[in-house]
Amino acid sequence: MALIEELEAAVGSGHVLTGEALQAYQSDWTRVYPSNPAVVVRPGSTEEVAAVLRIASAHSVPVVPSAGRTGITGALQTRGGIQLSVERMNRIRQIKKEARIAVVEAGVILQSLHDAAEAQGLYFPLWFGARGSAMIGGVLSTNAGGSNVLRYGSTRALCLGLEVVLADGSVLDLMGQLHKDNSGYDLKQMFIGAEGTLGVITAAVMKLVPRPRAHATATLAARSLEDALVLLNRLQLATGGAVEAFEYMPETYMRRLAEARPDIRQPFAPRQQVNILVEVGATAPRDAVPDAEGNLPVVTLLQETLGEMLADGSVLDAEIARTEAQRLAMWKRRELAAEVMFDRQPSIDTDIAVPLDAVPEFFRRIDQRLPALDPGAETICVSHLGDGNIHFTVYPTRADHDLHDAVVEAVEDVVMELGGSFSAEHGVGLMKLNSMARRKSPVALQVMAAVKQALDPHGLMNPGKVIPR
Repeated sequence: MALIEELEAAVGSGHVLTGEALQAYQSDWTRVYPSNPAVVVRPGSTEEVAAVLRIASAHSVPVVPSAGRTGITGALQTRGGIQLSVERMNRIRQIKKEARIAVVEAGVILQSLHDAAEAQGLYFPLWFGARGSAMIGGVLSTNAGGSNVLRYGSTRALCLGLEVVLADGSVLDLMGQLHKDNSGYDLKQMFIGAEGTLGVITAAVMKLVPRPRAHATATLAARSLEDALVLLNRLQLATGGAVEAFEYMPETYMRRLAEARPDIRQPFAPRQQVNILVEVGATAPRDAVPDAEGNLPVVTLLQETLGEMLADGSVLDAEIARTEAQRLAMWKRRELAAEVMFDRQPSIDTDIAVPLDAVPEFFRRIDQRLPALDPGAETICVSHLGDGNIHFTVYPTRADHDLHDAVVEAVEDVVMELGGSFSAEHGVGLMKLNSMARRKSPVALQVMAAVKQALDPHGLMNPGKVIPR
C-alpha cells in the first residue's frame, strides 16, 4: 500500500490503476503473452516518469514500459510490478517545417504524427499496418521497420534525438536536432531497440521528409524472385532511388488471404506464384504534374518499365492503380498479413533478414530442410523484399515444443549460412531469447550485459527481456 500511495502522490490517483482497471493492460496484440501487473501507472510528463522510477527503485519493484501494445514478441509481458504506460504523454511538442523535424512525446500515435506532418506538407516515413495504435516510444524501443525502409531506413535512421529516464529516475537529455554530432558515443542508439531494458523513452526528435506529391503503385506477377529483384534495380535507376516499397506476397499467402478474407479482390486469376506490390513516391513537380493527356509522369515511368519486362517475359502480368481507392485496395491486401497469418494455429513465426540477393536461396534451402522435421507442415510468408526482411511462418502438423524449437533452429541455420539475422524488425522480447543465446556473438552478449549492469544495476527495467540469462 505504501508503494501505491507514493505512486498516487506522484501522478494522481486517477492514473494509478489496480483491480479490474488492469484488464485492458493484461495482454498484447497477439494474446500469447498474458500479463498480470500489480499496478499500471500512467504518468503525464517526463518528470512524473522520473518520479515513478525513483519510487520503483526505492521499493526494488520491476518496471515494464508500455506504449501501444502492438508488439508480438512478448516484450510487454508484466509479471507483478509496475507496467508504466506512456499513453498520456501524447503531445507533438513542435514541428519545425524548414528543418524537417518533429519533437514528439513517447505516447504519440504514429498516425497522429503522419497527420500532423501532412498538414505541413511533410511526411513521417514509417509506415506499417499498426500505425493507428503503435506509439513513438514503442517503435523506437523495437527499432520498427515497416514498408518504407527501402527508401528511408528503419526507426533508428529517422531519429535525431531522445529523452530517456534511467532506472534511478535520472533524466538523460539527448534531444539534439543535429544531423552531425561526433561528441563521443552516440548514446541514443543504445536505447533504440533496447525494448525498455535500459530506461524509459519519453520524447524524441524525429526526421520528416517531403510529402510525395504523387504515387505510382502496381501489383505485378513476376516470373521469379530473381526477376523481381531485376525490376527493383531497374526502377531504382529510372527513378533515382524513389522506390518506397517493394513487397512480396507468394501464392501461398494470396490463397490464405482468399480463404480468410473472401471479400478482398484477388489481383490475378489464376493466382500467380510471385506477386509484388511496388510503390514509387514522386516529390519533384516534374514527376507529379499531369501531362497534356492527364497522365502522371511517375505512373508513366512505372508503366513503361513494367512494359519492357512484360515484353521479355520476366513480368507475367500487372495492374497499375489509377485511383487512390485502387492504391489503398492494393495496400490492404498486404496490410492484412498479420491478421491472416496469425488467424491459423498452431504456427511458428519468424522475422528474419538476409541479403537481398539471398532471398531466393533462403526459400530453396528451407524448403529442402523442413520436410525432414515435419513432412506435413505448410508455410506462408510475406516479405519486405526491397530490404531482405522475410516474415516466414510455418504451420506444423502438431503443437509440439520440441518441433517448434527444431523448426526455428532450421530457419536460423539457413539464415546464418546466408549472412542474415534471426531478428529483423519486431525486436527480441521473450520470443527470441533462445535465438539470442544460440546465435548472438558471445562477446556481443557480454557487452550488452555490461551496458545493462551499468545502467540498471538492480535489473528492474523490463527484466528477463532481450538479453538471455
